[in-house]
Amino acid sequence: MPNEIMRLNLNCTLLTLCALPILSGCASDQALRGALGERDGLIRRLRSENAVLQQEVLHLSGDRAGLQSELSELQAVMRTSEAVAAVPAVVDLPLLVLDDLAEHGIEVERRGVGIAYVVPGAVSFGPGSAELTERGQEALRALAQRMTQDSPRGAEISVEGHTDSDPIQRSGFASNRELSLARALAVHGFLVAQGGLPDERFVVLGYGPHRPVEPNTDASGKARNRRVEVVVQARRK
Repeated sequence: MPNEIMRLNLNCTLLTLCALPILSGCASDQALRGALGERDGLIRRLRSENAVLQQEVLHLSGDRAGLQSELSELQAVMRTSEAVAAVPAVVDLPLLVLDDLAEHGIEVERRGVGIAYVVPGAVSFGPGSAELTERGQEALRALAQRMTQDSPRGAEISVEGHTDSDPIQRSGFASNRELSLARALAVHGFLVAQGGLPDERFVVLGYGPHRPVEPNTDASGKARNRRVEVVVQARRK
């Protein structure tokens, strides 16, 4: 009997020793699977966070571009304001012969100590277009000649585009402000290239529908608001 008990104990011991590697292997597999699961979860979380960060970068890039555009507009307005502030209270600007420009549809107005040449959009551009018409080019040639003769030496020239309040529909421009700026640039480019006026004297602005001269309630008022103004201000000596 003691021998049988000893053999039984020995067999149990052997079985236990044989089972230890199996149990150890199971525990190792479970730990490995747990570690792999944690790794996969971490990768998914990092990918999600990376996607969010990329969206934020794109958003910030758009904000930066918008702020740079606004800054450029503000700087242009400041340059114009500084030029106006430099004008003395009384300036002896020569009076223009209005009929010379009126036959081309250009109106001439006194603006404080300066003069504004108002070029109607109907004279110079087609609907939704920033390309000068033949009639518009003829009008600007007459204007350039008059400005060359009569503008004070060194005068500041501000070319300001304006539109009505109707939304852009069939046009390559995203907004009325862009259209007004493109038209002002077209007038500026013509006066410099064809009229021989010095480019460094110009400031070019696009106000879109934000500075109307008439209510945008009827066709007549809208037509008056679609215009490009060339404003001449004398510098203080």
